[in-house]
Amino acid sequence: MAVPPMAMRRKFRTLVRGVTTPRILGITPPRILGITPHRASLMDPGPITLHTPATTGTGIITQVTAHIRVGKKAPRHVKAVRKRGRPPRADALLLRERILKAATEHFLDAGYGSTSIESVATRAGISKRTFYDRFEDKAALFAAVVHRIIEQIRPPESVPLLVGASLPEILQRLAGLILRAALSPQAIALHRLLTGESGRFPELAYAVETEGRQSEATDLIAGLLAREQRNTKIGSEDQRFAADQFIYMVVTLPQRRCLGFGTPMTSAELDAWAHKVVVLFLEGYKGLRR
Repeated sequence: MAVPPMAMRRKFRTLVRGVTTPRILGITPPRILGITPHRASLMDPGPITLHTPATTGTGIITQVTAHIRVGKKAPRHVKAVRKRGRPPRADALLLRERILKAATEHFLDAGYGSTSIESVATRAGISKRTFYDRFEDKAALFAAVVHRIIEQIRPPESVPLLVGASLPEILQRLAGLILRAALSPQAIALHRLLTGESGRFPELAYAVETEGRQSEATDLIAGLLAREQRNTKIGSEDQRFAADQFIYMVVTLPQRRCLGFGTPMTSAELDAWAHKVVVLFLEGYKGLRR
Protein backbone atom coordinates (compact mmCIF):
# COMPACT_ATOMS: atom_id res chain seq x y z
CA MET A 1 0.00 0.00 0.00
CA ALA A 2 1.36 3.46 -0.84
CA VAL A 3 2.32 5.64 2.09
CA PRO A 4 0.14 8.76 2.14
CA PRO A 5 1.87 12.09 1.85
CA MET A 6 2.67 14.17 4.96
CA ALA A 7 -0.35 16.41 4.47
CA MET A 8 -2.64 13.41 4.28
CA ARG A 9 -1.14 11.92 7.48
CA ARG A 10 -1.76 15.19 9.35
CA LYS A 11 -5.38 15.08 8.19
CA PHE A 12 -5.63 11.47 9.34
CA ARG A 13 -4.38 12.35 12.84
CA THR A 14 -6.73 15.33 13.02
CA LEU A 15 -9.69 13.19 12.12
CA VAL A 16 -8.89 10.49 14.66
CA ARG A 17 -8.18 12.87 17.56
CA GLY A 18 -11.16 15.04 16.80
CA VAL A 19 -13.78 12.36 16.27
CA THR A 20 -17.08 12.98 17.97
CA THR A 21 -20.07 10.69 18.05
CA PRO A 22 -23.30 11.88 16.47
CA ARG A 23 -26.05 13.41 18.58
CA ILE A 24 -28.48 10.60 19.42
CA LEU A 25 -31.55 10.80 21.69
CA GLY A 26 -30.63 14.37 22.63
CA ILE A 27 -27.27 13.31 24.16
CA THR A 28 -24.00 14.71 22.89
CA PRO A 29 -21.24 12.20 23.73
CA PRO A 30 -17.81 13.41 24.89
CA ARG A 31 -14.89 13.78 22.49
CA ILE A 32 -12.56 10.80 22.18
CA LEU A 33 -8.95 11.89 22.21
CA GLY A 34 -6.31 9.36 21.24
CA ILE A 35 -8.38 6.33 22.26
CA THR A 36 -7.75 3.18 20.26
CA PRO A 37 -10.67 0.90 19.45
CA HIS A 38 -9.28 -1.77 21.79
CA ARG A 39 -8.92 0.60 24.77
CA ALA A 40 -12.30 2.12 24.07
CA SER A 41 -13.93 -1.30 24.17
CA LEU A 42 -12.50 -1.91 27.66
CA MET A 43 -13.61 1.41 29.19
CA ASP A 44 -17.25 0.65 29.99
CA PRO A 45 -19.46 -2.34 29.20
CA GLY A 46 -22.48 -0.05 28.85
CA PRO A 47 -25.57 -1.05 26.97
CA ILE A 48 -25.29 1.50 24.13
CA THR A 49 -22.44 1.25 21.59
CA LEU A 50 -22.03 3.74 18.77
CA HIS A 51 -19.72 3.05 15.76
CA THR A 52 -18.68 6.17 13.87
CA PRO A 53 -16.75 5.79 10.62
CA ALA A 54 -13.97 8.28 10.03
CA THR A 55 -12.77 8.23 6.40
CA THR A 56 -9.07 8.99 5.84
CA GLY A 57 -7.54 10.36 2.68
CA THR A 58 -6.57 6.84 1.55
CA GLY A 59 -10.07 5.44 1.90
CA ILE A 60 -9.22 3.49 5.07
CA ILE A 61 -12.19 3.32 7.47
CA THR A 62 -11.31 3.84 11.13
CA GLN A 63 -13.94 2.83 13.66
CA VAL A 64 -13.99 4.68 16.93
CA THR A 65 -16.17 3.16 19.65
CA ALA A 66 -17.79 5.37 22.25
CA HIS A 67 -19.79 4.00 25.16
CA ILE A 68 -22.53 6.01 26.77
CA ARG A 69 -24.32 4.90 29.91
CA VAL A 70 -27.65 6.71 30.12
CA GLY A 71 -28.45 7.97 33.63
CA LYS A 72 -25.12 6.78 35.02
CA LYS A 73 -24.67 7.66 38.71
CA ALA A 74 -21.61 9.37 40.14
CA PRO A 75 -18.83 7.06 41.39
CA ARG A 76 -19.17 5.92 44.98
CA HIS A 77 -15.98 7.66 46.08
CA VAL A 78 -17.38 11.07 45.12
CA LYS A 79 -19.07 12.59 48.18
CA ALA A 80 -22.07 14.82 47.83
CA VAL A 81 -21.34 18.43 48.69
CA ARG A 82 -23.96 20.07 50.87
CA LYS A 83 -24.79 23.57 49.80
CA ARG A 84 -24.20 26.20 52.44
CA GLY A 85 -27.00 28.53 53.45
CA ARG A 86 -29.67 29.02 56.08
CA PRO A 87 -30.39 25.90 58.16
CA PRO A 88 -33.87 24.36 58.01
CA ARG A 89 -36.42 25.97 60.29
CA ALA A 90 -36.43 23.03 62.72
CA ASP A 91 -32.64 23.15 63.05
CA ALA A 92 -32.74 26.93 63.51
CA LEU A 93 -35.30 26.61 66.33
CA LEU A 94 -33.22 23.92 68.05
CA LEU A 95 -30.13 26.10 67.82
CA ARG A 96 -31.97 29.11 69.24
CA GLU A 97 -33.29 26.98 72.11
CA ARG A 98 -29.75 25.76 72.87
CA ILE A 99 -28.48 29.34 73.01
CA LEU A 100 -31.35 30.47 75.26
CA LYS A 101 -30.90 27.50 77.58
CA ALA A 102 -27.19 28.27 77.98
CA ALA A 103 -27.90 31.98 78.46
CA THR A 104 -30.61 31.33 81.06
CA GLU A 105 -28.29 29.16 83.13
CA HIS A 106 -25.47 31.69 82.86
CA PHE A 107 -27.61 34.74 83.70
CA LEU A 108 -29.25 33.10 86.71
CA ASP A 109 -25.99 31.58 88.01
CA ALA A 110 -23.49 34.39 87.41
CA GLY A 111 -25.71 37.44 87.08
CA TYR A 112 -26.19 39.86 84.23
CA GLY A 113 -22.98 41.83 84.67
CA SER A 114 -20.74 38.78 84.80
CA THR A 115 -22.32 37.14 81.74
CA SER A 116 -20.64 37.90 78.41
CA ILE A 117 -21.47 37.03 74.85
CA GLU A 118 -18.26 34.97 74.69
CA SER A 119 -19.21 32.90 77.74
CA VAL A 120 -22.72 32.22 76.43
CA ALA A 121 -21.35 31.24 73.02
CA THR A 122 -18.82 28.90 74.64
CA ARG A 123 -21.44 27.25 76.83
CA ALA A 124 -23.78 26.84 73.85
CA GLY A 125 -20.98 25.47 71.65
CA ILE A 126 -21.33 28.12 68.93
CA SER A 127 -19.24 30.92 67.44
CA LYS A 128 -19.81 34.61 68.15
CA ARG A 129 -20.78 35.07 64.52
CA THR A 130 -23.55 32.50 64.92
CA PHE A 131 -24.71 34.31 68.04
CA TYR A 132 -24.87 37.73 66.36
CA ASP A 133 -26.79 36.22 63.46
CA ARG A 134 -29.63 35.67 65.96
CA PHE A 135 -29.34 38.32 68.69
CA GLU A 136 -28.36 41.96 68.39
CA ASP A 137 -26.62 42.24 71.77
CA LYS A 138 -26.72 41.06 75.39
CA ALA A 139 -29.80 43.13 76.21
CA ALA A 140 -31.74 41.49 73.36
CA LEU A 141 -30.56 38.10 74.59
CA PHE A 142 -31.75 38.84 78.13
CA ALA A 143 -35.17 39.94 76.85
CA ALA A 144 -35.45 36.63 74.98
CA VAL A 145 -34.45 34.77 78.17
CA VAL A 146 -37.15 36.57 80.18
CA HIS A 147 -39.71 35.73 77.51
CA ARG A 148 -38.62 32.08 77.61
CA ILE A 149 -38.93 31.91 81.40
CA ILE A 150 -42.40 33.49 81.36
CA GLU A 151 -43.57 31.05 78.68
CA GLN A 152 -42.32 28.14 80.78
CA ILE A 153 -43.95 29.15 84.06
CA ARG A 154 -47.26 30.46 82.77
CA PRO A 155 -50.21 28.03 82.59
CA PRO A 156 -50.50 26.14 79.30
CA GLU A 157 -53.07 27.42 76.84
CA SER A 158 -55.08 24.25 77.39
CA VAL A 159 -55.68 25.17 81.05
CA PRO A 160 -59.02 27.01 81.44
CA LEU A 161 -58.49 30.17 83.49
CA LEU A 162 -61.98 31.56 84.05
CA VAL A 163 -63.49 28.39 85.47
CA GLY A 164 -65.80 28.50 88.49
CA ALA A 165 -69.41 28.92 89.54
CA SER A 166 -68.87 32.28 91.20
CA LEU A 167 -66.48 35.23 91.11
CA PRO A 168 -64.73 34.25 94.41
CA GLU A 169 -64.08 30.73 93.06
CA ILE A 170 -62.66 32.06 89.80
CA LEU A 171 -60.42 34.57 91.61
CA GLN A 172 -59.13 31.92 94.01
CA ARG A 173 -58.25 29.68 91.07
CA LEU A 174 -56.41 32.56 89.39
CA ALA A 175 -54.61 33.33 92.64
CA GLY A 176 -53.35 29.75 92.84
CA LEU A 177 -52.05 29.88 89.25
CA ILE A 178 -50.33 33.22 89.86
CA LEU A 179 -48.65 31.93 93.02
CA ARG A 180 -47.47 28.77 91.30
CA ALA A 181 -45.80 30.83 88.57
CA ALA A 182 -44.35 33.56 90.81
CA LEU A 183 -42.83 31.09 93.30
CA SER A 184 -41.25 28.76 90.73
CA PRO A 185 -37.45 28.41 91.05
CA GLN A 186 -36.75 30.24 87.78
CA ALA A 187 -39.05 33.13 88.70
CA ILE A 188 -37.41 33.50 92.13
CA ALA A 189 -33.91 33.40 90.56
CA LEU A 190 -34.96 36.04 88.02
CA HIS A 191 -36.37 38.23 90.79
CA ARG A 192 -33.07 38.00 92.70
CA LEU A 193 -31.17 39.00 89.57
CA LEU A 194 -33.41 42.03 89.00
CA THR A 195 -33.21 43.13 92.63
CA GLY A 196 -29.42 42.97 92.64
CA GLU A 197 -28.55 44.41 89.22
CA SER A 198 -31.40 46.51 87.81
CA GLY A 199 -29.83 49.63 89.35
CA ARG A 200 -26.69 49.21 87.22
CA PHE A 201 -28.50 47.83 84.19
CA PRO A 202 -31.82 49.61 83.56
CA GLU A 203 -32.39 47.40 80.50
CA LEU A 204 -33.23 44.55 82.89
CA ALA A 205 -36.32 46.27 84.22
CA TYR A 206 -37.33 47.25 80.68
CA ALA A 207 -37.03 43.65 79.51
CA VAL A 208 -39.21 42.38 82.36
CA GLU A 209 -41.73 45.17 81.82
CA THR A 210 -42.11 44.33 78.13
CA GLU A 211 -41.85 40.54 78.39
CA GLY A 212 -43.27 39.92 81.87
CA ARG A 213 -46.88 39.52 80.72
CA GLN A 214 -48.35 41.18 83.83
CA SER A 215 -50.43 43.42 81.59
CA GLU A 216 -52.09 40.29 80.22
CA ALA A 217 -53.01 39.17 83.73
CA THR A 218 -54.26 42.67 84.54
CA ASP A 219 -56.45 42.75 81.44
CA LEU A 220 -57.81 39.28 82.21
CA ILE A 221 -58.82 40.15 85.79
CA ALA A 222 -60.16 43.58 84.84
CA GLY A 223 -62.31 41.98 82.13
CA LEU A 224 -63.53 39.41 84.65
CA LEU A 225 -64.57 42.12 87.09
CA ALA A 226 -66.38 44.03 84.35
CA ARG A 227 -68.23 40.87 83.29
CA GLU A 228 -69.23 39.70 86.75
CA GLN A 229 -70.05 43.13 88.19
CA ARG A 230 -72.11 44.65 85.41
CA ASN A 231 -74.21 46.77 87.79
CA THR A 232 -71.24 48.72 89.11
CA LYS A 233 -70.28 52.13 87.79
CA ILE A 234 -66.54 51.53 88.05
CA GLY A 235 -64.65 52.72 84.97
CA SER A 236 -62.12 50.67 83.04
CA GLU A 237 -59.15 52.49 84.61
CA ASP A 238 -60.35 51.69 88.14
CA GLN A 239 -60.97 48.09 87.11
CA ARG A 240 -57.36 47.82 85.93
CA PHE A 241 -56.20 49.46 89.17
CA ALA A 242 -58.16 46.88 91.19
CA ALA A 243 -56.75 44.04 89.07
CA ASP A 244 -53.17 45.22 89.68
CA GLN A 245 -53.82 45.43 93.44
CA PHE A 246 -55.20 41.89 93.41
CA ILE A 247 -52.01 40.55 91.78
CA TYR A 248 -49.75 42.36 94.27
CA MET A 249 -51.85 41.18 97.21
CA VAL A 250 -51.54 37.59 96.04
CA VAL A 251 -47.82 37.59 95.26
CA THR A 252 -45.89 40.03 97.45
CA LEU A 253 -45.73 38.40 100.89
CA PRO A 254 -45.36 34.76 99.73
CA GLN A 255 -42.61 35.86 97.34
CA ARG A 256 -40.71 37.76 100.04
CA ARG A 257 -40.83 34.74 102.32
CA CYS A 258 -39.58 32.54 99.49
CA LEU A 259 -36.69 34.98 98.97
CA GLY A 260 -35.57 34.52 102.58
CA PHE A 261 -37.58 37.15 104.42
CA GLY A 262 -39.23 34.55 106.63
CA THR A 263 -40.09 30.91 106.22
CA PRO A 264 -41.50 29.84 102.82
CA MET A 265 -45.18 28.97 102.94
CA THR A 266 -46.38 25.39 102.63
CA SER A 267 -48.97 24.36 100.05
CA ALA A 268 -51.73 24.44 102.66
CA GLU A 269 -50.67 27.91 103.80
CA LEU A 270 -50.65 29.15 100.19
CA ASP A 271 -54.19 27.88 99.64
CA ALA A 272 -55.39 29.59 102.82
CA TRP A 273 -53.54 32.76 101.80
CA ALA A 274 -55.21 32.84 98.38
CA HIS A 275 -58.66 32.41 99.98
CA LYS A 276 -58.10 35.28 102.44
CA VAL A 277 -56.77 37.56 99.72
CA VAL A 278 -59.86 36.97 97.57
CA VAL A 279 -62.23 37.74 100.47
CA LEU A 280 -60.35 40.91 101.38
CA PHE A 281 -60.09 42.04 97.77
CA LEU A 282 -63.80 41.66 97.05
CA GLU A 283 -64.71 43.58 100.22
CA GLY A 284 -62.40 46.39 99.14
CA TYR A 285 -63.76 46.26 95.59
CA LYS A 286 -67.25 46.84 96.92
CA GLY A 287 -65.97 49.95 98.68
CA LEU A 288 -64.41 51.14 95.45
CA ARG A 289 -67.87 51.34 93.87
CA ARG A 290 -68.95 54.23 96.14
